[in-house]
Amino acid sequence: MEQQVNTTVQTGEGQEILSAQMKTYYDKELIRNARPRLVHDQFAQKKPIPQNRGKTVEFRKLNPFPPAKKPLEEGVTPAGQKLDWSTLSATVSQYGDYVSVSDMLDLTAIDQNLLEAQEILGDQAGRTLDQITREVICGGHNVLYAGKKLARHTLVGGAESGSDYLTVEDVKRAVTALKNNLAAPIQGSYIAIIHPNVAHDLTADPLWEQVKSYDPKDLYDGEIGRLFGVRFVETTEAKVFQAPPLDGHERLEVASASGSTLTVKESLGGDLTGRQLLVGGECYAILSQQGSALTLDRACTAAAGTPVYGGEAGAGGADVYATLIFGANAYGVTEVEGGGLQTIIKQLGSAGSADPLDQRATVGWKATKTAAILSEPFLVRVESCSSAAREGEML
Repeated sequence: MEQQVNTTVQTGEGQEILSAQMKTYYDKELIRNARPRLVHDQFAQKKPIPQNRGKTVEFRKLNPFPPAKKPLEEGVTPAGQKLDWSTLSATVSQYGDYVSVSDMLDLTAIDQNLLEAQEILGDQAGRTLDQITREVICGGHNVLYAGKKLARHTLVGGAESGSDYLTVEDVKRAVTALKNNLAAPIQGSYIAIIHPNVAHDLTADPLWEQVKSYDPKDLYDGEIGRLFGVRFVETTEAKVFQAPPLDGHERLEVASASGSTLTVKESLGGDLTGRQLLVGGECYAILSQQGSALTLDRACTAAAGTPVYGGEAGAGGADVYATLIFGANAYGVTEVEGGGLQTIIKQLGSAGSADPLDQRATVGWKATKTAAILSEPFLVRVESCSSAAREGEML
């Protein structure tokens, strides 16, 4: 007679807990659901989660050797080189979320409730971890602005002419910078992560190559085409710089300006201290506020009636999109495998006195994550507006 193998373990209170085999299965399902969202992570140098070594992970990269221009001498062995490693340490943090379920979970077999919960939790986990990576690598200082503009707040979007949308010329400028900085391609090409709204503009160029025209052996998740040696990967999680409303207003209007004090016509109930303002094409920081009187970081001479916008985005508050163009080893992240992303399942009654009537079970995820820029010269952020901005909003 074949022996039955119990796939659960009993606690001291008789409660079932997940076996190692089932835990591994659900962890893999969670990662499978999360991975399509990890667009930024797929091009990073990856490091495993440190085991029993604190909360720090160390990324490494080899520094290039100088050209060997000295002629060899017959019978003389040259001194040679030593491998020169640069290291960068980053601190990992934990993230997670869970959902409560009222049904008794079947921990002895594949539970449909768990699979359905993991589908949406995996999507959430993937977007969370991807945004953590995105925010780090979008914090670099190697920036180009569309149309050769010099600052984000000068970028124009939505104008009948002169708008600063991403163009072939902008891509070529980024590629030139990477080549001059000796950034190595990834599988023969540089990579760009682009928002669909920006792709809407760039793919209309006749030089754009659709994926089907070059048919790569290894298609990246989200890959849509290439241009001048750059393969483009599209994601809605690409960074967008937006100007939040100013105390509920899309824009304000200057009442008067004297020195560094700017007074607006609107009555302000909220605190705007720390925000950026765009007034007459100039960007200011708000140091303090008393009602409708704002103290700025420098003198302002704007005339009464001048419109005031949030200064965190483009001209007139236009959304600004970041397109990341980079080579190999530009940034690093921790792996999702090996404990980087795991399932946490609690059966009914496992909460003890916190659930006295055994009414709640929970399914959740917990991740250990960090990201770091490893080489600024290998990563270019190109900022632009888009003609398709806000087209995804409800009409």
